[in-house]
Amino acid sequence: MIEIIPAIDLIEGKCVRLTQGDYGQKTIYNENPLEVALQFEDAGLKRLHLVDLDGAKAKKVVNWKVLDKIASRTSLHIDFGGGVQSDDDLKIVFENGAKQVTGGSIAVKQPDLFQNWISVHGGEKIILGADAKKEKVAVSGWEEGTEIWVYDFVEQYVEKGIQYAISTDVAKDGLLQGPSFDLYRNLQDKCPDLKIIASGGVSGIGDVEKLAEMNVYGVIIGKAIYENRISLVDLQRFSN
Repeated sequence: MIEIIPAIDLIEGKCVRLTQGDYGQKTIYNENPLEVALQFEDAGLKRLHLVDLDGAKAKKVVNWKVLDKIASRTSLHIDFGGGVQSDDDLKIVFENGAKQVTGGSIAVKQPDLFQNWISVHGGEKIILGADAKKEKVAVSGWEEGTEIWVYDFVEQYVEKGIQYAISTDVAKDGLLQGPSFDLYRNLQDKCPDLKIIASGGVSGIGDVEKLAEMNVYGVIIGKAIYENRISLVDLQRFSN
């Protein structure tokens, strides 16, 4: 059974979605992220992917108060990403209720620090963010490209103890045109024991079913929920 992970992206404490990571293409869905999180919990969902887009831009955690509010008022298992760039950021995020933390840019730019986090907290609490543009790693809220092949990047961290990776195909994100199935298939071939979490492009329940058939560990769903392409009732049958 695939893990369903609804997403809340935060700008100025509000629940928003961007298209292809472009801060200029922003839609505000709710001024109150806690309200959205409670709706997910009421629908029987167990997890939440919380992204601090302000933090990703500022290169430090900004929206930790929203994390604290959601963690203290719901029982959702929260993984937090965006702006976690230092030991202090990591401490803030764990102290305010995150169960897992996603690091993407840091894993590229400060690999020694990221490796230390894996050593100290364990590969089950630190998630590798492996976002890709044309199969090469993209960082800093996708504002920067690299020449690093995403498959090599992920394999390198699996060897260092990473157990989970969230991978978004930047070209698919926010377009509701379907996920990058080939990307996930290739990652599965390269790293068969890795718990791969698909993210970006989910357009309808059929996409979720296809990822489940592929035995992808989890799927993050954002815009498709907010644009009513997938109902929370649809997702209940996947929850354990």
